Amino acid sequence: DFRTLAILFCLMAVMAGFQENGLFAVIAQSILCHVKNIRQILSVLVLLCFFCSMFITNDVALITFVPLTIIVFHMLDAKLKKGLIPTIVLQTIAANLGSMLTPLGNPQNLYLYEKSGSDIGSFLLLMLPFTFVSLLLLCAWILIICHRESTAIQVNFEKKASIQSPLSVLGFSLLFLTCLLTVLHVIPWKITLNIVLISMIGYSRKTFKKIDYSLLFTFTALFIFIGNIGRIPFFHDTIANIINGHETLTAILASQFMSNVPAAILLSGFTRQYADLIIGVNLGGLGTLIASMASLISFKFLAKEMPEKKGAYLLYFTISSLVFLVLLMSLS
Repeated sequence: DFRTLAILFCLMAVMAGFQENGLFAVIAQSILCHVKNIRQILSVLVLLCFFCSMFITNDVALITFVPLTIIVFHMLDAKLKKGLIPTIVLQTIAANLGSMLTPLGNPQNLYLYEKSGSDIGSFLLLMLPFTFVSLLLLCAWILIICHRESTAIQVNFEKKASIQSPLSVLGFSLLFLTCLLTVLHVIPWKITLNIVLISMIGYSRKTFKKIDYSLLFTFTALFIFIGNIGRIPFFHDTIANIINGHETLTAILASQFMSNVPAAILLSGFTRQYADLIIGVNLGGLGTLIASMASLISFKFLAKEMPEKKGAYLLYFTISSLVFLVLLMSLS
């Protein structure tokens, strides 16, 4: 599936360019400088992940905003620092839930959007109810966590983030628009791939180092594996019979053990019920830590910052994530 691989590469390149130029950090710091209490801080940090992940992917949202969260909590007094784990957990859940709304939000959505031949309006309408309820649940969770805390706080960053090259940001913005038009089938993917490659080679070669090539190789290997196993009648019929009529539940369960990206590629070879599969792999990003590989990004940051709290983080994350999963499964 060269089209999916090409679009995924182009999107990762553009996001790497934005991140390299400090765009997301500038946006976050600009907002955080206006917060007045811990509830507003938590709301901003979590909702940034939720809404930004719809367009910059859940991985990029967590890579950008979790380190910023750690910096912000270092500014707070000891009593408030205990909120770091709940905040990072909520950011991780928010990134996984916000990203499910759009084909751009995560790799499995981009793949299934292309595989299903769906139009953008149908995709958005399919995931909108789950996204809206997710937003309500996140806001309710924030209110529960902060209901007793009203201490006035002013966030001031010692080192202000700045955009390294406004011209580069403009260029990457145009490339992002080109990628978006490609996803919408307005511009052929081969043209977009050539434009992105030529632009990066000419003006931003260092961005090549920031791209997650392991994800591209994983996609390629899975495509080859599924293509081969799908040609063996026994395996094809067995797997198809297992998931037939249970696409959503099968996708959720499979994601808990192999992550939702491999689950999406694996199961898509044995069913045509793509709408149920899209819902399943997106909700399946909740639950275990490996259900969404993006969740490991947050865990790595927390483990590096507070290695003694890894167990507490895993417990809080698993319980919180399962609560969200059970509540959202009631909609499917």
